[in-house]
Amino acid sequence: MSGHSKWSTIKRAKGATDAKRAAQFTKVSREITIAAKIGGGDPAANPRLRLAIDKGRGLNMPNDNIKRAIERASGLGQTDAYEEITYEGYGPGGVAVLIEAATDNRNRTASEVRSLFTKAGGALASTGAVAWQFHARGVIECSGAMDLVGEAAIEAGAEDVDEDQGVIYVYADPAQMESVRAGLEQRGVAVKNAEAGIVAKSTVDVSADDARKNLKLIDALEDLDDVQRVTANFEVPPEVFAELAG
Repeated sequence: MSGHSKWSTIKRAKGATDAKRAAQFTKVSREITIAAKIGGGDPAANPRLRLAIDKGRGLNMPNDNIKRAIERASGLGQTDAYEEITYEGYGPGGVAVLIEAATDNRNRTASEVRSLFTKAGGALASTGAVAWQFHARGVIECSGAMDLVGEAAIEAGAEDVDEDQGVIYVYADPAQMESVRAGLEQRGVAVKNAEAGIVAKSTVDVSADDARKNLKLIDALEDLDDVQRVTANFEVPPEVFAELAG
């Protein structure tokens, strides 16, 4: 699971600028709207909505933004017919890339995603071409001593635990993530963030040059308003990781 923790470290560093944070507000607002539309506007009865709201609050999103996003789903405010679509592709060096999008115009989004892959020297793939290399996982970020968090995670029903750059990642089945999170907090573990996501089953090694090209592609994809999240299955070489994390 170390590949995922390194990705999280990189994304935290890259998401620190005001411009990135503004873009994150837009993406989280869409996630809140979609979650509320699917499961209702009460976060107490809608775990997906609760996670999206927690993510927004973790970004210091104003409460008014959260309220408006929920209202869009219930028809009380501006309506946006977002649909969730997953795109699959190959980046430089044959890296598998999975793109999760929320869009009101699938033709526009597909065209934009395809164009970025082509410019990067990769290619958009057909449905199912690379998805089998990934699986759904609940990812809970914690702080504290690794041995104590690890013990609490096992008792709470987690599947795996990893540590990177001072952050401990607890992995759980998405359906069990809320109970694992609650179990961690009951055992005194400080939970920083929890999110249901997609994780590569295993990572592949690529050259430093291909790693940089893939990171550039991922940056461009994540800059698209319609793209919610991008996941890839390559291991970032130490020298490239140092360039980004440093």
